Amino acid sequence: MIQRVYIDTSIVGGYFDEEFIKATHKLFDRLETGDMKFVISDLLELELANAPKRVKNLLLNYPEHYFEKIELTNEVLTLADMYISEKVVGKTSLEDCRHIALATINKVDVLASWNFKHIVNLDRIKGYNSVNLRMGYALLEIRSPIELISYE
Repeated sequence: MIQRVYIDTSIVGGYFDEEFIKATHKLFDRLETGDMKFVISDLLELELANAPKRVKNLLLNYPEHYFEKIELTNEVLTLADMYISEKVVGKTSLEDCRHIALATINKVDVLASWNFKHIVNLDRIKGYNSVNLRMGYALLEIRSPIELISYE
């Protein structure tokens, strides 16, 4: 079964970041072999608009069928606001909350991120999932690419 993996902006940037390059490239290798499909959002595309050219254009190097595109909706915005009002994170992390809400509402298998402060953080994950359960959504798996790559 092909995993549906929501990627945030840190994954695209991590492709070129010395600290994250090895694991990120292995994650993209799994995309190329068909083990996973990246779920990308209009929010990701918006955030990439101001990125350096090589980061902005990375996903254009792959066929469109490697991706599933999803969009911000009122439901996503409402859930993201709930994460803030429940103090999972502060108001300055609204965009991160929107990524979490996009992944939750679209029932991805896992959200991949290099953002350890606001996303891939056990206390935050518990907070997001507490809100998700209270609002009638499923738990969301959140992992760094290190946890998603295959070790031979």
